[in-house]
Amino acid sequence: MGLLRPAVEDVQARHPDVVMVDAGSGNAYLGFVLYELFLKGAASGTLLSIEGRPDLTERAQGRAQRLGFTRMRFQTAHIDTARYPERIHLLMALHACDTATDDALVAAIRHGADHVAVVPCCQAEVAAQLKEKRPVVASSGSMSLLYAHAWHRREFGSHLTNVIRALTLEAFGYQVTVTELTGWEHSLKNELILGRRVHRENRRARVQLERLLAETGVNPKLTRELGVKPAVSAVEPDSSPEPEAPVASEPVEASDVSGA
Repeated sequence: MGLLRPAVEDVQARHPDVVMVDAGSGNAYLGFVLYELFLKGAASGTLLSIEGRPDLTERAQGRAQRLGFTRMRFQTAHIDTARYPERIHLLMALHACDTATDDALVAAIRHGADHVAVVPCCQAEVAAQLKEKRPVVASSGSMSLLYAHAWHRREFGSHLTNVIRALTLEAFGYQVTVTELTGWEHSLKNELILGRRVHRENRRARVQLERLLAETGVNPKLTRELGVKPAVSAVEPDSSPEPEAPVASEPVEASDVSGA
């Protein structure tokens, strides 16, 4: 709540009928705490919790009724198929697994969210792409050594995923801060990406993003959904064979896409 406070206070000051969305809300604990601290005493404003599991939605709905949180709304839907308000002022997604975080970011960008706060989890898609795809733009040939082993591919893929997410937000006009949500002793999934919309777009960040996609050979769901394509380089790819990667120490590749 301390990390979200500046965003909440900003949108409440500028939008009396503020609309907040908790995407992939689970038991909606984040939404309940936020409502108690910021919306309960306010004259207006709503908080929409979106969750794909109907039992969790029903349980949270009953809890909201008992607490008298009348401006909490609940919707049973997956993040990518949910019915969103036309205008969102703050969108949050806490530990939405793999591409579900991408779905939340797409919703935030398409609905012009003033602020975005996501804590990604179980980033598996890019790791799989690193295993199967080659970069569009030729490099020195050493890049692939960073993810030759399955363990490194998972970790590098997770990091690359979040770099792409932050850069995508910048490309679409957000000022981005990446920080630690909590200590490692509490959760290994503790990277918080905060975005505040300050421009319509950022061409420099867009070019950097397109180059990064080309150089790494990946194109995650986030960039595909938003129509961002890898840069096309005028440089001819190096025809020399890529250095042979070291033999992975793992007997199987299951850890490539395993969740935490």
